[in-house]
Amino acid sequence: MNTMRKIIFDAFRLHRKVTTDTRKLEPGSIFFALKGESFNGNDFLQTALDADCSLVVGDEDRLVHPQFVRVENALMALQELASDYRDTWQFPVVAITGSNGKTTTKELVRDVLKTQFRVHATMGNLNNHIGIPLTILSAPLDTEIAIIEMGANHQKEIQGYCQYAKPTHGYITNIGKAHLEGFGGEEGVKKGKKELYDYLSAEGKVVFVNEHLMHMKEITQGMSVYPLAQQIQFNADDQGDGLWVKVQEEQLYEMKCHLTGMFNLDNVIVAWELGKYFGISPENRISAIAGYLPENMRSQWKKTDQNELIIDAYNANPTSLEHAIIHLSKQENVDLLAIVGEMREMGEYAFDEHNKIVQLLTQLHIPAILVGREFAFAKDQFSWFENVQALCHFIEEHPISQKRILIKGSRGIQLEKVLPLL
Repeated sequence: MNTMRKIIFDAFRLHRKVTTDTRKLEPGSIFFALKGESFNGNDFLQTALDADCSLVVGDEDRLVHPQFVRVENALMALQELASDYRDTWQFPVVAITGSNGKTTTKELVRDVLKTQFRVHATMGNLNNHIGIPLTILSAPLDTEIAIIEMGANHQKEIQGYCQYAKPTHGYITNIGKAHLEGFGGEEGVKKGKKELYDYLSAEGKVVFVNEHLMHMKEITQGMSVYPLAQQIQFNADDQGDGLWVKVQEEQLYEMKCHLTGMFNLDNVIVAWELGKYFGISPENRISAIAGYLPENMRSQWKKTDQNELIIDAYNANPTSLEHAIIHLSKQENVDLLAIVGEMREMGEYAFDEHNKIVQLLTQLHIPAILVGREFAFAKDQFSWFENVQALCHFIEEHPISQKRILIKGSRGIQLEKVLPLL
């Protein structure tokens, strides 16, 4: 460990506070001056000192001060500090990645494990090159298990995360059509997600895998794996307002979940199986899974005075959107409507993937409202709006009622803005 790295680590051990945001400065914290397309944290080094930070870490020669640490790259320094703190841990570190369901799976597993352990998990979706080191550095000293969510939009990204998160266990939720532009197509997605299993396998760590999922047997060929859902039978039913799950283990267990959508059964299976692996009783697993309330517009069920809503508006990619539409199509004895926002980061695949969604809606005879320029080609087939503001204006003048509505689109579309009108 070089001198600057040791200075930063010693300051962290003393105060255990780290920030990259001058709006969240606390006395004693270490401020890392990160850079982005529209900001430069080095502009705020003096602001951080004035707020009584113990250290300010920057990569430009902006000031001379005994509490200023000059490094070559502030982001790399943050990640190195995370790595150094991670090296002090003696407890399991479970990494979770995948094209869909990462956050839901992480939260289900978290809630199951915390019935017995002190669990530290990624907050929200802070799952990138900044969020992961901040998650590591915010782990309390009494942590017994850590759960690290890893998001990625290009190859070698997860490989990089593993160098400082150093997981001991890992799980890939699925491999689908997400971030196709950055990954360079479906094969690129497969290679990128596989990086987690490659790391675990090379280090002799635990590779949790549901071999029933597409591509999983292929990407784990030659690896020693811990298979899930092999000796236990899972069955589920969903009439729109949540999963009813039956589990045949030593005996039959049943639970009603707040998650809606049959595609969430795989997430429930992981929480159940990892709970068993770490010694959580069936009763505690049931209590945690059944009690989990989805947040952040992920697979949420809500009944309003006008409609029944399936709110899955946090994000969308071709795989997750297809699953959600198929799930909606299976609802019986209700009037259905899909409000579908365009999918981002599709690159050259954008038209084909949006066209497939339009074809699916047509084949399943689902009335739909499409939002976003990528769907403009289908405006003669479905109601279409260029943006959510135009849709909101329309609904204000033409209220929608007595329907079961799926609301799903990429984060940038902000479909949640229609919720107060439904």
